[in-house]
Amino acid sequence: MTPGKNEPAPSQIAERIDDVDVAEEMQGSFLEYAYSVIYSRALPDARDGLKPVQRRILYMMSDMGLRPDRGHVKSARVVGEVMGKLHPHGDAAIYDALVRLAQPFTLRVPLVDGHGNFGSLDDGPAAARYTEARMAPPAMSMTESLDEDVVDFIPNYDNSHQQPEVLPAAIPNLLVNGASGIAVGMATNMAPHNLVEVVAAARHLLSTPEATLDELMEFVPGPDFPSGGTIVGLAGVRDAYATGRGSFKTRAKVSIEQLTPRKTGLVVTELPYLVGPEKVIEKIKDGVNAKKITGIADVTDLTDRTRGLRLVIGVKTGFNPQAVLEQLYRLTPLEDSFNINNVALVDGQPQTLGLRELLEVYLAHRIRVVTRRSEYRLARRRERLHLVEGLLIAILDIDEVIQVIRSSDDADAARRRLIEVFDLSELQAEYILELRLRRLTRFSRIELEAERDQLLAEIAALEELLGSDVRIRAQVADELDRAADLYGTPRRTMLTEARVMPKTRKAVDPATLEHADVPCRVILGATGRIARVDAPEAEAAVAITPPSRRSKHDAVRSELETTSRTEIGAVTSKGRLIRFSPLDLPVLPPNSVQLAAGVRVSDYLALADRDERVLAVVSLESSRPIVLGTEQGVVKRVAPGGYPNRPDFEVIGLKAGDRVVGAAQGGDDDELVFVTSDAQLLHFPASSVRPQGCPAGGMAGIKLASGAKVVEFTALVRADVERAVVVTVAASSDTLLGADPGAAKVAAFAEYPSKGRATGGVRAHRFLKGQDALSLAWVGPGPAHGLGADGSVRPLPEANGRRDGSGQPLEAVVQVVGRAIR
Repeated sequence: MTPGKNEPAPSQIAERIDDVDVAEEMQGSFLEYAYSVIYSRALPDARDGLKPVQRRILYMMSDMGLRPDRGHVKSARVVGEVMGKLHPHGDAAIYDALVRLAQPFTLRVPLVDGHGNFGSLDDGPAAARYTEARMAPPAMSMTESLDEDVVDFIPNYDNSHQQPEVLPAAIPNLLVNGASGIAVGMATNMAPHNLVEVVAAARHLLSTPEATLDELMEFVPGPDFPSGGTIVGLAGVRDAYATGRGSFKTRAKVSIEQLTPRKTGLVVTELPYLVGPEKVIEKIKDGVNAKKITGIADVTDLTDRTRGLRLVIGVKTGFNPQAVLEQLYRLTPLEDSFNINNVALVDGQPQTLGLRELLEVYLAHRIRVVTRRSEYRLARRRERLHLVEGLLIAILDIDEVIQVIRSSDDADAARRRLIEVFDLSELQAEYILELRLRRLTRFSRIELEAERDQLLAEIAALEELLGSDVRIRAQVADELDRAADLYGTPRRTMLTEARVMPKTRKAVDPATLEHADVPCRVILGATGRIARVDAPEAEAAVAITPPSRRSKHDAVRSELETTSRTEIGAVTSKGRLIRFSPLDLPVLPPNSVQLAAGVRVSDYLALADRDERVLAVVSLESSRPIVLGTEQGVVKRVAPGGYPNRPDFEVIGLKAGDRVVGAAQGGDDDELVFVTSDAQLLHFPASSVRPQGCPAGGMAGIKLASGAKVVEFTALVRADVERAVVVTVAASSDTLLGADPGAAKVAAFAEYPSKGRATGGVRAHRFLKGQDALSLAWVGPGPAHGLGADGSVRPLPEANGRRDGSGQPLEAVVQVVGRAIR
């Protein structure tokens, strides 16, 4: 290609090479980039507490009219408007910021009212095309008075639109909602606070500018997270308030609850800030698999929209729930650290601010906003008053005004003549020329005079406000109070100075988490409650459960000497033996005569059938056989040892329609006792009954008359025979159960002669007219205690009755009989 006529040849073009220092170029470019990130993206402004993208979202939503009383619109529409007009970055960043403004678990006072899936602590939100949004009521306070010249406006990225440099922010958003962001060479992490507390501190600082940090902390004692939880240790909080930097521990809110009568659990209802339940579950599972966490039976997430967060952590039997909880605090996010780094922009420069400085910057901003708003309103009212006064002049001489206008050649001439004739300003003359004829009525004049008087009063008030710094501060305080009344909520996060457990990954010895194996007595009450009494030397190591009903008493149906971690058995009326540990039973004080603090044994053992009753507690390690007697007169001694290794199993093969009425543990020297409904008593040595295996059906114990049944069976230890008594209560079988108290007799057991097994026994009660059956019988060491259905005491006759006597009438119905608790 030949060069043009006026173009120099390539060989004639002078080369230009600029030498650039790479270090300087990199430094300059990096500083420009860093400044852009710090100022335009990552750090919030200390005045309104917003990053540029958040400010642009709220301003654009306000400009679009997305007020709380309007319908929601697609989030994608908001994102598109912000991206197209104000924010020179991608839609993903804008939508992420919008989502954060709408999440109640992220912000203490959400500024966007989201409709749809805006995510959770464990899951992200749905796409912008699926969610909808509008301004939340607090966002209206952030953007109010924008049209009254309260803040400066700056051009957008292409100079096609204007945007506010900062929002008016009628609420202290930076302290209330906190902030987080990573810039170049610096970062910010600010904790949320309670709006009511921050407003109280701000009001105090307005009235007392020399207030100290300690005085301000009386109003703002610490952060208040949306998720609640507990702040442990306040030294780091004070450091953060004093210097802008500090660290403290946050813990979940956990209660130790009885999930079932036999299972204790840790119920988590609040978690540390920005910690989700799935993260906690994952850490617990990892710790259990790595054998760093012990004592955990299961973890269930029962969180829903009605009850809120509810994470249930089951504790294995034998483990101390409090010790397991301390272990979880050390090794899982149930305890987390929060590092405060209060970095925000002040006059365009990043600064680290303490509590006092944050309040001072915000209050200075609000004072400036109220001042500019008042000046704007004063100017507008003065302009309006000027026009109203001109209208009043025109209406007073309306005929002359019309004549002047009609005799003028054009509008400019009419304007000049109005100014000359009526001494009006150019603005007033122009306004009169544009006046509509309907304003020339008598009522219009009255309205204008009233408006003039109102404008004069408002102007005087605004001038008075602007002329006094004290009044401006009072106005700022009043507006803060209104915001606190509208949007304030009670504190959610507890503050405590409790000791913080060290964070360690060292495996914990399971033995340190388990309850001690202490000697105890398991007591089954006659009313169906069960509890345990620990040995006196173990009293200091156990928690004493206070009785829930001090006025009620109970009596013993069965008791067993054992230890708290030994597995024992409960024999039921259906011939089952249920294994359980007494470790989780409520603990009674020694020598207590009340079992009201115990738990219902049917609930503790989760008996599904209401007809099934627990009759006795027995040892599975004893050499003494388990003895059972049935309603149809069958007796059985179960050979000790060799019990099936199952949670529950049958210890007697019952015939159809039969059931167990009594059970105990009896050796060869014990006496087995039957009492029948037709008032026959039979007792014979236990050695006459050969022990059998569990599946066996037993052998004949007592010979029953036609229509009779066994109402009481027990085994008396040889040592108790001399002091044993027999309690019988006679009534009519035709009377409604519980309607007739009947007649009771208490006689010494020694009065009843022994008979052989499978015989009919001897008479134990003589029926009177109207009586034909025993409604109740009991045999055991005296003294005997009679109880009503609710466990209240029912007096019984003295133990001096003849064995075949008729008894004495009762004043109240006796439902059960037992012996006193030792």
